[in-house]
Amino acid sequence: MLFEVWAPHTDRITLLLEGATHPMSRHPVRAGWWVAEAEAHSGDRYGYVLDDGTPLPDPRSRRQPEGPDGLSAVVVHESFGWQHPWEGRPLQRAVLYELHIGTFTPEGTLDAAVQQLPHLAELGITHIELMPVCPFPGRHGWGYEGVSLWAVHEPYGGPEALKRFVDAAHAHGLGVVLDVVHNHLGPSGNYLPAFGPYFTDSHHTPWGSAVNLDAAGSDEVRAFLLESALAWLRDYRLDGLRLDAVHTLADTRAYTFLEELSTAVDVLAAELGRPLFLVAESDTCDPRTTTPRGEGGLGLHAQWNDDFHHALHTTLTGESQGYYADFARAPLSALAKTLTRVFFHDGTYSSFRGRVHGRPVDRAHTPAHRFLGYAQTHDQIGNRAQGDRLSAGLSPGLLACAAALTLTGPYPPMLFMGEEWGARTPWQFFTDHTDPELAQAVREGRRREFTSHGWSAEDIPDPQDPATRQRSCLDWTEPSREPHARLLAWYRELIALRRDRPDLTDPDLAAVKVAYDEEARWLTYRRGDLRVVVNLSREAVRIKLGGGGRVLAAWEPVGAPDPDGLLVMPPESCAVLGR
Repeated sequence: MLFEVWAPHTDRITLLLEGATHPMSRHPVRAGWWVAEAEAHSGDRYGYVLDDGTPLPDPRSRRQPEGPDGLSAVVVHESFGWQHPWEGRPLQRAVLYELHIGTFTPEGTLDAAVQQLPHLAELGITHIELMPVCPFPGRHGWGYEGVSLWAVHEPYGGPEALKRFVDAAHAHGLGVVLDVVHNHLGPSGNYLPAFGPYFTDSHHTPWGSAVNLDAAGSDEVRAFLLESALAWLRDYRLDGLRLDAVHTLADTRAYTFLEELSTAVDVLAAELGRPLFLVAESDTCDPRTTTPRGEGGLGLHAQWNDDFHHALHTTLTGESQGYYADFARAPLSALAKTLTRVFFHDGTYSSFRGRVHGRPVDRAHTPAHRFLGYAQTHDQIGNRAQGDRLSAGLSPGLLACAAALTLTGPYPPMLFMGEEWGARTPWQFFTDHTDPELAQAVREGRRREFTSHGWSAEDIPDPQDPATRQRSCLDWTEPSREPHARLLAWYRELIALRRDRPDLTDPDLAAVKVAYDEEARWLTYRRGDLRVVVNLSREAVRIKLGGGGRVLAAWEPVGAPDPDGLLVMPPESCAVLGR
């Protein structure tokens, strides 16, 4: 087996394999690379000794059996016996479901998550979006402090378990998307700086020195990230990747890393003969993120639309703190704008940023499936002081309205695990740092952040307390009990309607027509021959639709519009009407 490692500033490297040492030699062509041939088998432990240092894990390790600080293990991907052929599922008609392996079940493993796949298939989900699975210190965490970008967290089950999960998902007709983090790596167990210039002080990020995408040595760093991304899609048969916070990627090169990555993914999709896609998280409100490369964009296939979330959240809750302030001034107006024009901030003033923000979307040429719509995500729940979901403060009727606005809106919808039954379990920020100083710093930082916003320190969950993670695990007895069972049935009904009615997946943003009454708190919009109506008020309202129709789905009993098109909507209710 050939062992290769990039370490351009090292004078000598030794391969340590199953206790035996093998000197490595410089690659004859690839500058900075070292190679060695040695007999090895799946599961064999190995590491690299730089000069006279201690053995370090492989930067491109496919497995870390003892965690980020241990030796790497050989993985032979070709030995896995895939059982279910897969042609892929495109994003255009997708219904995504974001889940965290460590809290989706009490066991917190990939194999345990497989047991709940029938629930997702019956719900009508098309794609599961896994939060990061790369190794991180300890057992439990969100996953955004991973350090081995080619490997799978061992407590989740390691690489074989991820393949079993993906294969089982495909058997149920479910695609799998993985959240990957290229903008930073965890502070603990991160040995990349010992090997080469993976980071640069030319730029600084909220996490410290930036990943090196544009300074000396950045060609190999970009290749490291790019080949890791392709490996997930190829070796694990994933359907797409969600790219964390791409706006924090410091990259001044003319040909950006994101363009390079989107090009490589498109090439791989053609080679494999199945659709592959990249979904960006970005707060720039810049449509160029998803504009095709040939038209001057980055060529990513879709992005999260936080503006839709913020408008919907303020409409439902009335919250106005922080970045919700701009949306809360006239929440139904903000929601109407995000339903038709994607971004609320499209060149408007953002009080949260203290400046003008965003750029308009060209609705005539931009399909709606470039943007994902959602009422809740791991970020928008977990980054609240107590990790409270919408279900903690909203009535079942308002939760049903949130579902209607998300699942019948113009954008491919995404749910956060448990949302479909109004889970009452919180989803809190939790860590399991093995470094005591880092653990204390995270604990104090979390408390400092929220006490500055008026919270009492004793009300902030301790991220390091195992109980914080335990509280965040879904309670799988809830879906069979009321009021959860009724809400779950409503989600299933709406997702089936979206699947069966082509009007609900029409990509034409300009065809979405919205009317609303800010004071009376109702909103209605047209999707082809369908009309969606939501009443967020605690009082019944009379809405002049300007046409007849029959009720296809309703949260509360609703009669058809009268001959003049007048519809009476019960309090906190929603309905979908068709001609």
